[in-house]
Parts: sequence; C-alpha cells; structure tokens
Amino acid sequence: MLLSDLQTGEEGVVIRVAGHGHFRKRIIEMGFVKGVKVKSILNAPLNDPIKYRIMNFEVSLRRNDASKVEIVTLEEAEEWLKKDIIEQPPLPCDDRPAVERLAEIRTHTINVALVGNPNCGKTSIFNIAAHAHEQVGNYSGVTVDEKVGTFQYGGYTFNLTDLPGTYSLSAYSPEELYVRKHLIEKMPDIILNVVDGSNLERNLYLTTQLIDMDITIVMALNMYDELKKSGDNLDIEQLSTLLGMPIVPTTGRSGEGINLLFDKIIEVFEGRDTITRHIHVNHGSDLESCIRQLRTELYEHGFSDKLSTRFLAIKLLENDKQLEDYANQHDPDGSVITMRNQIAEGFQKSSGRRLVKNTEDSGHKVDVETEHQDIESAITDAKYSFIRGALAEVYQKNTKSNPHSLTDKIDVLVTNKWLGYPFFLIFLFITFFFTFAIGQYPMDWIDSLFSWFGDTVSNAMPDGPLRSLIVDGIISGVGSVIVFLPNILILYLFISFMEDSGYMARAAFIMDKLMHRMGLHGKSFIPMIMGFGCNVPAVMATRTIEDRKSRLLTMLIIPMMSCSARIPTYMILVGAFFNRHAALILTGLYVFGMIMSVVMAKLFSKYFVKGESLPFVMELPPYRMPTSKAVLRHTWEKGKEYLKKMATIILAASVIIWALGYFPNHNRYDTAKEQMENSYLGNIGKVIEPVMKPCGFDWRQSVSLLAGTAAKEVVASTMGVLYASAEEEAIIEEEGFESDEGSLRISQLVRNNMTPLSAASMLIFILLYMPCFSTIIAIKNESGKWKWALFTVCYTIVLAWIVSTLFYQIGMLII
Repeated sequence: MLLSDLQTGEEGVVIRVAGHGHFRKRIIEMGFVKGVKVKSILNAPLNDPIKYRIMNFEVSLRRNDASKVEIVTLEEAEEWLKKDIIEQPPLPCDDRPAVERLAEIRTHTINVALVGNPNCGKTSIFNIAAHAHEQVGNYSGVTVDEKVGTFQYGGYTFNLTDLPGTYSLSAYSPEELYVRKHLIEKMPDIILNVVDGSNLERNLYLTTQLIDMDITIVMALNMYDELKKSGDNLDIEQLSTLLGMPIVPTTGRSGEGINLLFDKIIEVFEGRDTITRHIHVNHGSDLESCIRQLRTELYEHGFSDKLSTRFLAIKLLENDKQLEDYANQHDPDGSVITMRNQIAEGFQKSSGRRLVKNTEDSGHKVDVETEHQDIESAITDAKYSFIRGALAEVYQKNTKSNPHSLTDKIDVLVTNKWLGYPFFLIFLFITFFFTFAIGQYPMDWIDSLFSWFGDTVSNAMPDGPLRSLIVDGIISGVGSVIVFLPNILILYLFISFMEDSGYMARAAFIMDKLMHRMGLHGKSFIPMIMGFGCNVPAVMATRTIEDRKSRLLTMLIIPMMSCSARIPTYMILVGAFFNRHAALILTGLYVFGMIMSVVMAKLFSKYFVKGESLPFVMELPPYRMPTSKAVLRHTWEKGKEYLKKMATIILAASVIIWALGYFPNHNRYDTAKEQMENSYLGNIGKVIEPVMKPCGFDWRQSVSLLAGTAAKEVVASTMGVLYASAEEEAIIEEEGFESDEGSLRISQLVRNNMTPLSAASMLIFILLYMPCFSTIIAIKNESGKWKWALFTVCYTIVLAWIVSTLFYQIGMLII
C-alpha cells in the first residue's frame, strides 16, 4: 500500500520511494529509505498535510507526496503469514517480525520497463529473460500492447514489461502516448532502454528524451554482434560516462550478454553503480534559457510532483497537445501556457537567420530574407547535435565495409519497378503451393486416424444418441477441422519467415503508391498481410499507423484478408472441385480479397471516413536470416492456439450443430437425410435458404455459413456434421462404397451435393462475409466505438451476398 493510505496511529515499513529528481532525493535524505519504520501521527485540519514519525523525529508530508512512498503494514504481513503467499521460505531461525520479513522480500522486487525503437530487439530480450514466447519480427509494430513477464534472478523478482516500440515520447502515435503514459503513471524502478547497435544515431534520440524524464536508465546495446561484424569501433565505457547510464552489450538472437545486463540492473537498483547519474542534454544557451523560464513557472504552480518539470517544459515548448491539456487541468488560469506562448514567440523572433540570394546576373543586386526557426524544430536539432557530438567522441565507422550491401542487392530485385509485384505474387503462390501440396500428406494421415477412430467408436457402441453425438458430432465435427492443422502450420511458417527476414516492410514499400491511391497508407499493408494469419492481431497492429483516417480504414478492410480460420473450408471446397489447380485458386482468393479491400477502402475514404493522410515514413530494416528457433516457436504458438480453439469453440459448436440436427424425433424418418431436413437445423436452414438461394446455396451451406459467424473454422465443422450424418448413407448406395471402407472424406460428400460454380460462389462468400466475434471486439476496442464494429459486420455481409450472387448468376448464364 501507499504511505498516504496509512491511517492515523498505524505504522508500516518503507519498501521503496517512487518519483524522480529533487523530490526523490530530498525525501530519501529525510530518512524514507527501505526497511525503515514509519508511523502516521495525525492529519492537518483539512486532511493535508500529514505528520509522520520516522527515525525518532517527526516530519510533515503532503498527501500527494506521501503517495510516492510504498510501504507494507502489519496487517499485510499478518495476511501473508495466514495465506503463505510467499513461495520462498524464511531463513532458518528468522524470528524477526513478519512485517520486517515481508518488507525485505518486497524490496527484492524490481519493476523493469523495456523501451526502445521498433525492431530494436526488445521482445527478443524479453523472451529470453522471462522465458516467454512473444512474437518477434523484423519490422516495426510487432508488439502492439504491453507484455508482462515475471522471473527470478540474482535473489530478486523481476517484473518485466515489454512496451510497444516507439521512436520518441511525443504525442504523435498511439504507441508514443501508450509508452509515455506507462512511464509516468507506473513509474518503474528501472528503464531498460534497448538500442540497436547498428543504428545508434537514430536510436539515441529516444534515449535523450528518457534522460529528460529524469528516470533511472540502463541501456542494452543490442545487436552488438552486427556492430562488431561491421568493423565499427565504439567506446562503450566513454559513451556510458557521457550519457550517465551503464551500457551492456547484448545479442538478443543468441542471448549473449543478457545475464550481465540483469546483473547491472541489480547493481543500479542497489545503488552500487558508479556510472549512473543524472545529466542534462544540452540544447544550447538560447533553448536552455527558455526551458529554465518555463520550469520556474511550472514550479510556482506545483508541477514538480508527478513528472520531471524539465521534461514537461520541453514537451510544452514542442506544442505537445496531451501535456497542454495536463497543464491546463492543473493551472486553470492558463498562465503556464501563456508563458509558453510568449517564450516560443520570443525564441522564433530571435532565431532569425539572414539568407542572401543572387537575383541578377551582375551579382550586385541581392535579396535579403530572414528565416525563422520554430522552437520545436530547434529542440529536435539540438538533441541530434548532442547525439552527434557524443558519437564523434566514442564512435568510429569502418568506411571500408558496407553493412547494407546485401540488403541493397536483394532490394534491387524485390523492390524493382517491374519485378517487385511479380515477386510478391510468386511468393504467395509458393506459400499456397506448399500449404496445399506438402500439407496434403500429413492431412491425409490425420484424416485416416480420425476415420479409424470414428469407425472404432461406432462399432464399439450401441446405436443411440450418445454414439451419434460422439461419432457424428464430436469426431466428425472436430476431426473435419483438425485435419487441416498441418496446412495452417505451413502457412504460418511462411508468414513468420516473411516477418522475421525483413520482407514484410518491403511489401509495404512497394504497395504504398497503390495504397495511397485507395485512401490508405503504405503501413496499412503490414496489418493486411498479418491478417493472413489472424485478423485479431492484424487489427491491433493498426496502432502503428499514425493518422486516424488510415488506421480506421485499415481496420474496416482487414476482415477481407483470408485468415487461417478460413483454410479448412477452402481446403474442403478446393479439394472437392479444383484439386488440380489448388495453389492457383488459393492464391487467387487471397489476391481477390486484397483487391476488394482496397476498392472498399477507396469507397470508404470518399464517403465515410474523412481526413488528410499523413506522409509515408517507415523504417526499412536490413535483411536478417531468421533463426529456425524463432520461426518454429512462432509457428508452434499459432498451432497451439488453433488446437485450443478446437477444444473449446469448435467442440462446442459441433455439439450444438449435432443437437440441432439430431432432434426432434430422430427415429421418425427412414433415412438420415430426411431426418436432417426435418430437424431444428433443417428448419433454420430452410428459413434462410430463400435469401441465400441467389448465391447458389442450399439450406446446408446456408446453415454452415450462419454457424461460421462465431468462428470461421465452424463452417468446416458444421459441414462435417451435416454431410457426415445426412449424406454418407446415400453416397454409399449411389457410389458403391462399402461400410467397411471407413468414413468418407467431406470433400467427396460435398462433391455429391454441390456444383463447381456453387462451390466457387461459397468460397467468395466465405472470403468476404463478416469477421468472427473476436475480430469484431478488436475493431470496437481499437476504433473506440461500437458503430464501426457493427458497420463492419453489416457491410461485409451485404458485400459478400452481392458479389457471390453476381458471380453465381453470371456464371449460370454463361454455362
């Protein structure tokens, strides 16, 4: 609990002091150090400030300042003893009071936040340290939300938070606001600033802003192997001294230096590090004068309690809108913002530079102009000047080597004006060829296993509802979907390679012009490609798009990206009618989805989502060969999610579909087909069949599509239940299969009940119609409004019906 929550007469033991700068230094000097007892004596008449007794003297603290001190009380210690919530046992013969023992354990917890540029390797360090399995990719925006991991090391408990990658702490993008809010409100003990050693100048800009916040920083100089390989020379010890923070070289790919990194964090936390000190990034005499003036005004208005006044002053001078609102809330008369405006105006006038331009051939007549620099640009220039000055002392570049030579050679091919798009399409074709051709073998093995299992259970159990539930409901329903696990794993394998290698950013690069013409941003292409795996993280990844218009448009069209959940149904229909051209058909479906998405984006940008698009600025990282461990781990994590869905959503849906198809009056009809048509499910299908008839669907396909609104895999499992229970008997009679040949494949069953034209129409409908419930919730959360989520549901259903109907009806006319 916090010291401010301590009731009069209660006492506790200090755990840690949060805050920063002069406040933290002053309160620690007054004796508020970890392990010291403190007692609340009384409150002032207006309940603020509060008098405390500590170290046999009394001190007064404002309630707001007391909230920066974390303590543990006697009551908390007693609860600890009762519940035995602390895993590590007390030391032998430890007869200290419980409150002191608990305080010692609490002080051995370090809260660490990982902060760094996109694609600097934060998540790799997080995975190694916390033994987690978060996604790692060679492009910006992989981490779109904070990830938290806890682990034990060096006698300490580390609470490690992996924050989204950000280039700065400005109010420019959702990631920047998210990271800044976390650092201000959560106030972690240590900031682990992860820096890409192969791109120091750009990465250190964020470091200078962290320094302005006056927080404790340890730097991980990541990708150090690439720095050494390039032949560049960096004096790490001297750079540590200049920046006032310890720097530890690390290699996130191999884990080299990670233990040394956390040893250093412990050393800094315990106050034993000799390098750590607070410095000021020198912005030059004129800017520093402006910063001092505004800081004085902030002090006078009581702004020194929550965040560094230097950081706040600099951000206000940079016209940070969010912190302007914060300043106005704490200063209703607006004097702080008024002074900021006066300072900024005065700086701009005094920063004028005379520009001389020759306008006549004689050279005697000139125009003299005055160029004024705004204070925001001046602050940015000053920070980069500080960085360049520091690097000039410690960094020597190897001019003989070109670390990007391989990247440049590859880019000549994959981003070529004429070859870029064919290369992308070839990559997609290869992906789906392997997904279908190679995945067919393990798919057949799994299919044979489930067929054998279904036959075994069917022969072992007496006829009745229970056998029908297990065989026709669970085994046919879940089995019809789980057989496609190998295909989904192969698809994710290719997507992981594209992400980790750096090609994902190139795909966005070559598609930017097309995206821009359709009202989108080049960065929109990355979430769209991610949608091939799953639409939910793809929607979340739109946070990497800075302007709201492009971000919202991308959310609205992502559902038309064929996620892996659609693959089982694709494989059933393609396998039944287009097996010889499977890779080509699948590639065509994915490309058609992309074409429809950009067409709809153009329509939406013209009529529904207004606003100006921001410039296309995106990092193109160097190509890196993905490690097999990272790719396989990412692929297996997706496979586990798929299996988990089999055991929950798909299983439940299969049982519900079976029950609706089995009841009522199961034994009333002579054939299973008649029973299914007259079941609850058949009645539901016949109600919606007239609406779906123009698309070429009968009641079975209509019911399957309706069931797929929960999750797209349910379309395949529903077809498995419907056709396995209703049509197997008829096909056995018509095609001469013997009962001992085992269960018939769903594709064979589908082929007997659909035409190639209706199957193609259904493929289009599944591609375009409404996303699953999880994606709908993600759109609501990211857009902030239910109206956009409901709009997505409505427009995708209408679009799917229109396109499928046109396709089927035109096809019927031609045929």
